Amino acid sequence: MSPSLLFIVLLGLSALAYYLGRTKALRAAAGRGDGRLHSLPVYYGAYVALWVGLPALIVVVVWLVLEPQIIHLLLSARLPAAALGLDPARLSLLIADIKNHALGGITSTTLSPELRGVADYFSSLRTAGLIGMPVLSGASAAGGLMIGWRHINPTFRARHAVERALRIVLIVASTIAILTTVGIVLSLLFESVRFFSQVSLFEFLFGIQWSPQTALRDDQVGQTGTFGAVPIFAGTLMITLIAMLVAVPIGLFSAIYMAEYASPGFRSVIKPVLEVLAGIPTVVYGFFAALTVAPALRGFGEGVGLDVASESALAAGLVMGVMIIPFISSLSDDVINAVPQSLRDGSLAMGATKSETVIQVVLPAALPGIVGSVLLAVSRAIGETMIVVMAAGLSANLTANPFEAVTTVTVQIVTLLTGDQEFDSAKTLAAFALGLVLFIMTLGLNVIALRVVRRYREKYD
Repeated sequence: MSPSLLFIVLLGLSALAYYLGRTKALRAAAGRGDGRLHSLPVYYGAYVALWVGLPALIVVVVWLVLEPQIIHLLLSARLPAAALGLDPARLSLLIADIKNHALGGITSTTLSPELRGVADYFSSLRTAGLIGMPVLSGASAAGGLMIGWRHINPTFRARHAVERALRIVLIVASTIAILTTVGIVLSLLFESVRFFSQVSLFEFLFGIQWSPQTALRDDQVGQTGTFGAVPIFAGTLMITLIAMLVAVPIGLFSAIYMAEYASPGFRSVIKPVLEVLAGIPTVVYGFFAALTVAPALRGFGEGVGLDVASESALAAGLVMGVMIIPFISSLSDDVINAVPQSLRDGSLAMGATKSETVIQVVLPAALPGIVGSVLLAVSRAIGETMIVVMAAGLSANLTANPFEAVTTVTVQIVTLLTGDQEFDSAKTLAAFALGLVLFIMTLGLNVIALRVVRRYREKYD
């Protein structure tokens, strides 16, 4: 049974366990005479459902995590003696060929009879796994049903037990989220340290030449590249600045109009239409920038005597600004609507006009949320890749001219990790260094935003 189908089955069993537990609790209360239960009936059903679903789910997750490693070890033990002397990369490729042969896929080489026997052994292991996982998880669910069913009685504190279980689930979920963040940061940090052991930190942060192409063999020309990342940082900041110059005024003004001036009927139509922009795939924006905006800018430049490249920072920034307008507009609109009406009424009662109330009362009160929306838009602009690839190009040019082609950090990360290159080469490791710098930039923006929010929020607490 496939894992997805097994999850659906476990969900159905949990629903059935909920019904059984709730029914037993109601019957036990009716048989008691007074019909009283310590907790609501839903908690008794949820208690039995948790006993059925959680142990079975844990079994499935542990099985899916450990099964590949166990199969790899068992297949390695079955390999011929000649294959055991291979390096880890070639050994992994050989095991992949064995698995592909067993599954009817394409292999990189013709397998010997001994290896075909190993492939048959893998087929038997896979079949045993497809049978064993449902059986073991089903046994766990049945055992959980017996335990949960036995505890159901009118005096059982089901609500306390369910809330305690849910608290543990929430703690585990938050711990996974924290560990995932720590793992991402540590992976960036460790790989960046490897990169800076090959390339000078000063050259990376202050160098103005970016040419990360390195040789795959010692006899090739161009064995070392140049890793001055200033042109990439400058291109990222330029495109982000252009995008924010477009998105912030339009998004904020539209939010003010919809929250303070628009009629309810107009708002109910325009706000969903504006938010549709957030659902358009970025590749569509990239096509629009490359096929419409960039040629239009080039034609306009030729008409006024300006030299505009076919791929320019201005084209990418303008389209990116249009893309992130809904982020600022929607969030700012919600924040402005959350400002207490009493503030508006007090300002109007003092003789202020509608515009004066919006400028001097509503916007300062909503400033923390507006800063948060702008920060989200900046992070979205910095992390955009597809629009830059299609409209701004891949050239790492150090220029302040928005009519020229530039590139960004995210585009270079994708470029560096694409192609035939050793993973421990300076070219590949440069992607992790760029990612670390991008993380530090985003962290700095968050710190600045928190300071601004804390400074202005005190006036309205």
